[in-house]
Amino acid sequence: MSHVFNFSAGPAVLPREVLIEAAADMLDWHGSGMSVMEMSHRGPEFMSIMAAAQKDLRELMAVPDNYQILFLQGGGLAENAIVPMNLLGRKAQPATIDFIHTGSWTGKSIKEAGKYAQVNVAASSKAGSFDHVPARAGWKLSADPAYVHICSNETIDGVEFGAAPDIAADTNGAPLVADVSSHILSRVIKVDDYGVLFAGAQKNIGPAGLTIVIVRDDLLGHALPICPSAFDWKIVAENGSMYNTPPTYGIYIAGLVFQWLKRQGGVAAMEQRNIAKATLLYDYLDSSKLYFNRVAKADRSRMNVPFFLRDETLNEAFLAGAKQRHLLQLKGHKSVGGMRASIYNAMPIEGVQALISWMQEFESAHR
Repeated sequence: MSHVFNFSAGPAVLPREVLIEAAADMLDWHGSGMSVMEMSHRGPEFMSIMAAAQKDLRELMAVPDNYQILFLQGGGLAENAIVPMNLLGRKAQPATIDFIHTGSWTGKSIKEAGKYAQVNVAASSKAGSFDHVPARAGWKLSADPAYVHICSNETIDGVEFGAAPDIAADTNGAPLVADVSSHILSRVIKVDDYGVLFAGAQKNIGPAGLTIVIVRDDLLGHALPICPSAFDWKIVAENGSMYNTPPTYGIYIAGLVFQWLKRQGGVAAMEQRNIAKATLLYDYLDSSKLYFNRVAKADRSRMNVPFFLRDETLNEAFLAGAKQRHLLQLKGHKSVGGMRASIYNAMPIEGVQALISWMQEFESAHR
């Protein structure tokens, strides 16, 4: 089949180099005679894969020594339960969690956290259909929250925090927790601005099933009694993410992606490419009479670009023509409709150019 450009929001496109390397390794990893999927997670072969992946991620994100990198199962959605179960033990119960509500994924986090704690929505852009990040001057934080939760890039709504909140000024000194699933490794993140970062791997790192948690040491050891031991971050950290069988193949692919990122020049170099791709697409959308994007310019996601046709009766024709041109997975999330182009690290600028070319052709035919 001809090469396609896959704009899926997740599971998402992987670097072609990584797929080629994984294919070559499928039956025989480095002369071991085994596929990575067949290896014991405690054998020397996989232990070397795990160690390299952790080392490369720490280097790519400049993760300080007083933070642990954990590889877990479950995905970003599962972390909406695992995070409170690990952090609420720091406070007398019932504790309060503060949320900055910027879209669909924060909404899921709020609903799940409400099973374990009192929830305070300190700020929300729901009234504006999640088209911006609420101004920090308007945040109404609790006096002593267990932590403050943000989704720093909303995959569905296309809203992204331009910078992390200042801990002292913006969170009343509480740890800042961020779901970074859909923009991890796409831009430089100052890890020590946060107490916890977590991400499902299936958007910018690897296959579904692997979750990455980066947690500051002092936030370990506070799990509620109901927290399963396999998801107690302290236990996982003490066992080097080997307390139970980790998602071995997901970690292997993630490790290949980390090595690929290093060959591209690292996260800072990738961020500049992502700025160029996003700017190209948003500039076209802003100039178009057929398409539009609803998000405030200052808060637009570089990774997930939702857009709409002013005449929605044309949606199916647009998608059919895109598919004929090998531009796939452009239909927007069912909760918001429209279109969405996810332009993660592995999407080359040629893919964005091909999408714009089709959008221009379609617009010309429907003036």
